[in-house]
Amino acid sequence: MLARMTRYRRSSVGLWTRGQPLHNRAVARSEPSGSPAPTPGFDETLNAIADVQGWMTDAQAQRLWDRAIQVPEAGRIVEIGSFQGRSAIVLARAARPSVEIVTIDPHAGSDRGPREIHGDPERGESDHSRYFANLARAGVANRIRHVRQASQAAGDQVEGPIDLLYIDGAHRFRPALADIRSWGRRVADDGVMLIHDAYCSVGVTGAIAADLLSGRRFLYSGRVGSLAEYRQCTAGIAARAWSAVRQLGQIPWFLRNVMVKVLMLMRLHPLTRLLGHRSNTLPPF
Repeated sequence: MLARMTRYRRSSVGLWTRGQPLHNRAVARSEPSGSPAPTPGFDETLNAIADVQGWMTDAQAQRLWDRAIQVPEAGRIVEIGSFQGRSAIVLARAARPSVEIVTIDPHAGSDRGPREIHGDPERGESDHSRYFANLARAGVANRIRHVRQASQAAGDQVEGPIDLLYIDGAHRFRPALADIRSWGRRVADDGVMLIHDAYCSVGVTGAIAADLLSGRRFLYSGRVGSLAEYRQCTAGIAARAWSAVRQLGQIPWFLRNVMVKVLMLMRLHPLTRLLGHRSNTLPPF
């Protein structure tokens, strides 16, 4: 995710390299199949986020939209990792007026992509300004309460259970695991947790395996590209086992993604065609 005149393009096992400017809709195109029919108002929302940088595809935006409109009256949506507002706009335009929407992002110029561990105040301020400008242009600035803190320091900024939790924060293993555990335990009964870059990022996939594979609190509901969905519930042994089997079934797709990234980092683009990758750029996940 990046949003300057030049964009960052993913490479290797989660590395990002500087690439040529690309229109965001080319990055965020829809999944080719299995996408639900557009909901009224969704097409207008896609137009509203067309120029907002980010790696969320149109099909993934549809999943966020569908889950946001299901949040009950006076419910709560929390987003971890907002970058420049692409997903936040979708959530705000879909949710009922009475739903509280909290977005959490320190905008410190770090964790905008793998290897970006150290902060960069100038980039952070640029992201922060663009975030609010994008919300205002989409007409949702008054619908969102933004917390400019790291997710693990912002726990006291949200009161009560969370009906919809969207995690797209730091992709390294430890912070990803901390987000899943600390914020996941606050998801309400029958609430939903969505995790971006699942089975695509090594760190995020490792965190999922460490905490969600057993299905003790969450059952796997499926994925749209790299956007995985989990539903909070109390489940029996059979349901938990089936949830684990379904998650393990994503391993071939995960390994394929890693191999594509490694080959492209090594500048062996022709070999990626053997894995079904027909583009000279990394695929939108």
